[in-house]
Amino acid sequence: MTHPVEIVRLKITLDDIKPTVLRRIEVPVSITLDTLHEMIQAIMPWNNSHMHAFYLRLIEGPRWAPPTPFDDDFDFGIETRDSTRTTIAAVLAEPNFKALRYNYDFGDDWRHTIKVERRFTAELWDEYPRLIDAKRRCPPDDCGGPWGYLAYLEALSDPTNKRQRELLHWRGPFDPEAVDRDAIEEALGEFAELPAKRGAAADRPKRASARPRAR
Repeated sequence: MTHPVEIVRLKITLDDIKPTVLRRIEVPVSITLDTLHEMIQAIMPWNNSHMHAFYLRLIEGPRWAPPTPFDDDFDFGIETRDSTRTTIAAVLAEPNFKALRYNYDFGDDWRHTIKVERRFTAELWDEYPRLIDAKRRCPPDDCGGPWGYLAYLEALSDPTNKRQRELLHWRGPFDPEAVDRDAIEEALGEFAELPAKRGAAADRPKRASARPRAR
């Protein structure tokens, strides 16, 4: 016997980048924020090589992140909750919820806005998570954040720029308009195998762990 599950459609946009880099997915509300983090890393895609956090508002809490020995160094007086134990459903129940924010790489400061577009029930677990839309390519890791990314694109498009050869050697040609939807769907499809879609840390696909880097 199948049991209806609650699904949420999320619109994920990368802040401070124009034209917009966007991913739209549908996922069970029962997954943890930690699993949502893994999904975002897979569908953008990022390298998952830096620290991250979820929050509702930039200045005042709460904030969600995986527990680390460095929590006291990065809390800035803001309440931090365990993202490995917090579900999307719990976040949606927060008072005055409007949107969820996701910050990846506290150095480059890649900020994402996550908005809920639809909430509904479905009968079949194996249809989710599901990619609905994908627009424009995600910037490469370690390019310097939104402003560094702009300089990166300008250098690649200008044969007279002294950095073009260096940047091409770093990672080759880069087309900001190209989106490999098949690769994104394949990466997201790994999460369809999660037992009972609980989103528990032990159940999700393993990716590289983020560690603080020297500044």
